[in-house]
Parts: sequence; C-alpha cells; structure tokens
Amino acid sequence: MLILVKYLMFFCLACLPAISMADNHAPNPFTTIEGWAKLPDGRKWGATSAIYPAPDGEHIWIAERCGANSCVDSELDPVLLFDKNGTLIRSFGAGMIAWPHGLHVDPLGNVWVADAVGYAPVPQGWGHVIYKFSPEGELLLTLGEKGKPGTGESRFRKPSDMLVAPNGNIFVVDGHGSAPDEPVNNRVVKFNPEGEFLKSWGNSGGDKNEFKDPHALAMDSQGRLFVGDRGNSRIQIFDQEGNHLATWTQFGRPSGLFIDANDILYSADSESNARRNGGYQRGIRIGSAETGFVTHFIPDPEPDPDNSGTSAAEGVAVDAMGNIYGAEVGPRAVKKYVLKGN
Repeated sequence: MLILVKYLMFFCLACLPAISMADNHAPNPFTTIEGWAKLPDGRKWGATSAIYPAPDGEHIWIAERCGANSCVDSELDPVLLFDKNGTLIRSFGAGMIAWPHGLHVDPLGNVWVADAVGYAPVPQGWGHVIYKFSPEGELLLTLGEKGKPGTGESRFRKPSDMLVAPNGNIFVVDGHGSAPDEPVNNRVVKFNPEGEFLKSWGNSGGDKNEFKDPHALAMDSQGRLFVGDRGNSRIQIFDQEGNHLATWTQFGRPSGLFIDANDILYSADSESNARRNGGYQRGIRIGSAETGFVTHFIPDPEPDPDNSGTSAAEGVAVDAMGNIYGAEVGPRAVKKYVLKGN
C-alpha cells in the first residue's frame, strides 16, 4: 500500500500546474473507516487531537480527553495504545493530565504528551507541562512545572506539541491560543536529550519567526523543523538552530502535522472557513515536504463550510502501510482512511 501511495503522489506531482494553490479539489483516493478504535464498554471518546504511531508502524498511540474536553476529576486513563485492528492494548495517565493536546513517540518507543490545559477554567496545579513516559506508562521526565505557567527556560504556557530529533534534542511549541486578556508565549523551545534548556525563538506576530498559536511540529528527513503556525494559517520551516527557511500557506490552517519516512507531509486543517482562512476548506492535505506541492485532499464532511467551530481532524498520523488516522476535537472521534479498493 505504501508503494502505491507514493506512486499516486508522484504521479500527481507531474500534474500539479493544474491544481490550485488552495488545493480544495486535489483528488481523494481514500475511504473513511468510522469506529476503527474500540473503547471499553461504557466509555466514549472525548475531544481528541493527540495521535502518533508506535515505532513498529502498526500500533497507534492516542490521547483523548476522558470522554469530555478535560480529564480533571476523571479516573480514566487518557493515553491509549491500540493495535492495527483497533483493539485497546494498554492505557495509563489517570490523574496526571488535564488536557492532552499533542503526542509524540520517539524511536525508543517512549511516549511524550503535551498538557496544554485548554480554554475552560482548570483548577490550579494542572497542566503547562510536557511528560515523557515509557511505553508501559512509567513517568521518565517532566519539562516545565505542573500548574505553573510562565516564560523563561523552565516554564511553559500551554505547550501544544513536541518532538524528539534523531540526535535526541527535544523541540516544543509553546503557546496554545489563549483568551484576549491572557499572556501567551508563541515560541519554539529547544532542549538537549536530558531536558536542559538550549534556546528558544519566536514571539507573537505574523512576520517570519513570529507565531500566533503554534499548534504542531514535524521534522523531515533533512532535519528541518515544520511548525504549524495555526493562527497565521501557515507552516513555517526552520533549521534546528531556529533559522527561518521557508513559509508555506498551501497546506491550509494546520492544527496537526505529520511527515512520514518518504517525506510525505500530512496537514490536518480543522478550522479554515471564510473568516479565518478564506478560500480554504477544512480537511487533511497531503503533499511533498520537499517541494511543498499538495497532491491529495481528504475533505471535511461537515456540510457548513463556514462552521465557526473545529471539525475534521485536528491531529493526524500515518502507519507503516500508509493508512491515515485523524483525531477529531469537535466531533470527538478517531477516523481511519485507507486507499480505495484495499
């Protein structure tokens, strides 16, 4: 299947001059599978944006908000591991995480979760941290200070996502959208493998090297860092020292990003509408992380293109077979997308 996906993508690259930059009409060769992941009896999905494949390329890690939009006061485990058939294998994290937002799995299988807190009032003592867990759920490292938002080297204010580079360095996007009267960091923070601060860059704004609600991270095979600058409806690309390399708008308003081993870029756009990103529809855009060309588009089934809420996938991941997974906040669901005919 993966070979076929790559073939389809590069077949379409030859046709790209005919595709509009908004890419609302790029072909969709995928079929949607509803209800792929099976929760225990009596449990329902909460808002879900955190999803990532395990190193084996078959199992999928998901963090959901405990059947609601917050895990505060819940006894449920928010971090869940599913096999390729959607069967729950294990879970952990009850009583630790208020609002799981981003999820990353490093090459050793360790599970990283960003606890961004969220918009709803949350009791003091929760969130604003990055957790590193073993695959069995043992807490290995905490970045930030739980329940203590701030700036500087040792605190975050609503971190959205993180990733681990091949050399072990850790990157965090810090600054999930806040209320108008709340301060926000809008930056990328870099740490060494032991979690020691190295540097940060970015502040609030719309110019290059500035961010508005940096929401997602991904890294390509060249080691370039892709930042989903959602509030500015763009992706900014940097080297690992924070030097700006490019800005792309053709992938919509990115809530979630994923780059696979073939440098295929997947961008989950859960918010575009006439007010926030005119000319773009919500959905998952697929293209080349090398050239920036968009080749495929899985549209949001929401019938109202100007729906002011979040719909479609907010988090996106891809397994070793090329199947795509969309984690949805508004609809509170996880969908699987497979090539038609498979």
